[in-house]
Amino acid sequence: MKREKSCGALVIRKNGEAYDLVLLRHRFGGHWSFPKGHVEAGETERQTALREVKEETGLTIRLYDGFRESVEYFPQAGVKKQVVYFLGEALGDELVRQEEEISELRWAPLLEAGELVTFANDKRLIRLAKKRLGILSDAQAARRPARRPRRGPKGSRRPK
Repeated sequence: MKREKSCGALVIRKNGEAYDLVLLRHRFGGHWSFPKGHVEAGETERQTALREVKEETGLTIRLYDGFRESVEYFPQAGVKKQVVYFLGEALGDELVRQEEEISELRWAPLLEAGELVTFANDKRLIRLAKKRLGILSDAQAARRPARRPRRGPKGSRRPK
């Protein structure tokens, strides 16, 4: 099995008493997620995350200590991908989209970001970032989001 490794960051900024989070929509795939990219030869994970955030968003960031989360998935048959994410604070506000890979780029309120990202792994990462920032308790961060009930024909609820 082929293995790939990427690194990236959940990038936040302080907005009054709240936080905003950078979200980007990938041109290929159309999903909302965070800046990330492949580790280049000789780079550390943190160096890759800093470089990829700069390339995809135009932002320079400072990485927090104590936040390193790994996600693994299979992007295609025979390929296992690991993505390591850090939590970082933007040192500026102006977003500059990397047009080759990113179709949209925006700041979103951190408290709403879990509803905007596409994948469950990203929703979990947002909960963990909120915990690291003191917005959620340990129990809330570990909890999976409630699933919406499935609907049968004509919008009726399925029998239990």
